[in-house]
Amino acid sequence: MPILRALLRAACTVRRPAQGSAGLPADDEVLLDAPDERLSPALVAAALGEYGPAAKLLATTRDGAEWENRDRYLGRLVTFARSRDGWLTDWLAAAPHDPDALLVKAELAVRRAWESPARAEQLRQVGPLITAAAESDPRDPVPWRLALDHARGTHATHTMFEALWEQAVRRSSHHYGCHVAALRYLSAAWYGSHRECFDFAERAAEDSLPSSLVQALPLRAAFALLVEGPGARTTSVQEERIDAAADLAIALSATFAPGDPWPAEVRNLLAFVLVTRGRWGEALEQFRRIGPHAASFPWSSVSEDPLGRFLEARDVTRLRAARAAPIPGRADRSGPGGHYA
Repeated sequence: MPILRALLRAACTVRRPAQGSAGLPADDEVLLDAPDERLSPALVAAALGEYGPAAKLLATTRDGAEWENRDRYLGRLVTFARSRDGWLTDWLAAAPHDPDALLVKAELAVRRAWESPARAEQLRQVGPLITAAAESDPRDPVPWRLALDHARGTHATHTMFEALWEQAVRRSSHHYGCHVAALRYLSAAWYGSHRECFDFAERAAEDSLPSSLVQALPLRAAFALLVEGPGARTTSVQEERIDAAADLAIALSATFAPGDPWPAEVRNLLAFVLVTRGRWGEALEQFRRIGPHAASFPWSSVSEDPLGRFLEARDVTRLRAARAAPIPGRADRSGPGGHYA
């Protein structure tokens, strides 16, 4: 992504600002993908080889129909299990039909299949695991999010994908993870186009509930367009849609308290898009709202060091925003304001 990389390279040529300036936490206070108070004990226990807290956490989300939390906690537990899965092996041995254990097993298998050079073939082999997870609790939309990801990797037709999508939204019509999976399928990188991606995202956002993360779906469509690759050009209509998506996400971000970990990933994505669009003051405000909660996504898309890239983007934003701000007591002769520095 040439624009963002150029901006961040420029940041490396200036002296690093005093830590904690501009209302931002110091660099050493920022954590990458920090778990919340519910997930942290489960991860600590898993590190000790104990599955009990993870099982309790996921059972609680299932019993309470906390589908968004369930999907998020599942993702973090599976990320841990990719390198240390002894606790999962013990859990499956003790409770082979547990709906939560089956869900973790299926998600882990899908992740590993995606990493294989023979992705489509490997994904087809793990299909029965997704089916088992879905059948273990017919209310749960999360296995259907897995099924949508699986369909994308196995080159499912639009008709097959639509059938899965119908099953997903029947269980939870506003589930964010399922919407993201559908958006990826419709992206230009897979089986759709930027226009289809934006159309789907904007319609979903219009139909979403207040404060729903689905309102950030157009921002994901904007991100997909912005990271298309070197030499990619955007039309004026696309740029309008990108900025409208950012405006909608700014309004969504404002409904959550600063430093709230729940919208942290959306705020990280919003900061990324605002930096890329040169909307420095608004980007700085999002970095303030992010507080210490850096997220791997989207920074890992442009760097193998997502935390370092987050901090670099934050620095260049602080500097550019300070440069654009009027000096107190001096008349502003810069002309009409706007989104761009």
